[in-house]
Amino acid sequence: MTQVTTQHPVTDRIAALRELMQREAIDACIVPTGDSHMSEYVSDHYKTREFITGFTGSAGTAVITADDAGLWTDSRYFLQAAEQLAGSGVTLYKDRLPGTIKIHEYLMQKLQPGSIVCFDGRLVSSAWADKLRKDTSAGGFSFRTDLDLVGKVWTDRPAPAFHPVMDYPLEYAGVSRIEKIRSIRDDMAHAGADVLILSQLADIAWLVNLRGSDVMCNPVFFAFAVITESEAKLYAEPDVFAPELIENLKADGVTLLPYDRFYQDLGSIDDASIMLDRETCSELILQSLPAEVRVLNEYSPAMKRKAVKNTVEIEGIRNAHLRDGVAMCRFLYWLKENAAKAAKGHTGLGVTELSAAEKLHDFRAEQDLFMGDSFEAIVGYGLHGAIVHYAATPESDVELEPRSFVLIDSGGQYLDGTIDCTRTIVLGPLTEQEKTMFTAVLRGHINLARAVFPKGLNGANLDYLAHEPLWQMGLDYRHGTGHGVGHYLNVHEDPNGIYWDDADRFPPMPPFEAGMLTSDEPGYYEEGAFGIRHENLILCVPVEETEYGEFLGFEAVTLVPFDLEGINRSQMQPDEIAYLNKYHETVYEKIAPFLNEDERAWLRKATRAI
Repeated sequence: MTQVTTQHPVTDRIAALRELMQREAIDACIVPTGDSHMSEYVSDHYKTREFITGFTGSAGTAVITADDAGLWTDSRYFLQAAEQLAGSGVTLYKDRLPGTIKIHEYLMQKLQPGSIVCFDGRLVSSAWADKLRKDTSAGGFSFRTDLDLVGKVWTDRPAPAFHPVMDYPLEYAGVSRIEKIRSIRDDMAHAGADVLILSQLADIAWLVNLRGSDVMCNPVFFAFAVITESEAKLYAEPDVFAPELIENLKADGVTLLPYDRFYQDLGSIDDASIMLDRETCSELILQSLPAEVRVLNEYSPAMKRKAVKNTVEIEGIRNAHLRDGVAMCRFLYWLKENAAKAAKGHTGLGVTELSAAEKLHDFRAEQDLFMGDSFEAIVGYGLHGAIVHYAATPESDVELEPRSFVLIDSGGQYLDGTIDCTRTIVLGPLTEQEKTMFTAVLRGHINLARAVFPKGLNGANLDYLAHEPLWQMGLDYRHGTGHGVGHYLNVHEDPNGIYWDDADRFPPMPPFEAGMLTSDEPGYYEEGAFGIRHENLILCVPVEETEYGEFLGFEAVTLVPFDLEGINRSQMQPDEIAYLNKYHETVYEKIAPFLNEDERAWLRKATRAI
């Protein structure tokens, strides 16, 4: 069997995989992006899709057949994927665009009836696997879910990494693990469930008030959990738990068991009603359960409770955003000063995309309770801003110039909160088109942030507010408007979100509840020219209760000015201007006391009323 490393070209890696497929009598190999916990960002050990295609984006699925190969990814990565797949023999399929063939249609076209298709059952959800079988049922395919073929040919594959786990202090968590487990058991009883299986890492970390660092930028650790009326079993790597922590868990009714024993123990569950979320639990988990169990397919009660922040978490969120706002404002002052000097000298700023990200990280690292970045910063200057999830590399890194925009999407992890903030920063003269689009996107952001609505509405109901200024111009952005955000947890958190297209989501997007933290981030992208995105985190709060019911709204917890130099005031409505002025007044009042004299003078100008 031919074996290959990351030093081999992608064409050699695919050739080695095809050789193994032929030996195993496999006609098509599906390689998803994922790990055993359906994590959005995967650790190096699980980057099999990246290895086999060379595409480094965080989302995508590859399909390899005997004589063809394709990669499906979403609009965030169309430009990046096209560049990285060039010369690899892998065809880019732009997922969710009209006319793009779907994976199941591709399989039906490329394969003969009765073909054998394989995928690693640890890395796909049970719901995904079930849908694939149904969509290809006319082909009579057989499916192998017990093979990790890419892993067999990848000789320098990193080993799974387990890092030390920390007890998350109650002063930040707000609710003890004993109370959380008790609440989850109440939810199970209400649903008629005897057993709850948790495999999503953030759900588990939240439930047992632990944090780790097994996934880049996400303070989680590899684990599974099984909860019954009398037991709470945590399957993790015991060696990364301090003896005192193990004893604390035991005293709180949590039994620590070896991580690699989880699937074996699933097979010994007696006849029972088992609650799990087939959208997030792997196909291997479902296959490991005894045939006689009854499966209740529902959102994890831990996920739903985690989404509604408690009073201690909300206080922490506001405090974390105050400190992060100080870091961001100091950074913006520094960047604007460099832009002004460059304009006078008719030179570049002496700042590149990568060095700007490093400087922003340094400002954040000076803040109390800072634990690291919440994701790899996106700094896209000019045409790079049009790549929605652009990641600068030493090869692509460019120097910023005193003209047009730089889009900076970044965040920090603090012990008391998680940050996600995007600002589109004016570095010099803009075209009228750039100003027009900057203002249109900002209007959409403001319209959503100002929303007041009856309880019971979800993000699909509200998304028109953010899209309306662009849709009226016949324009759009092809990504979600908002996502949930964790509390010193994952920067992208289900189940709350904001996006109009909720048709394929099951269970459906839940209604907003007071205490949910969500992003508000409309955008606009002109390929080869520029990109714009304005993002704050907004906390759902009660507004009033009338004879018509309870009404909710949003509080912007992000405290960073929007760049007034990009605004065409004539496009904005009076109520939009009033909101922006009030927001900027709040930013100045809260942030200015923590800045030096020069920074404070800049912030006063940056938050002036328009």
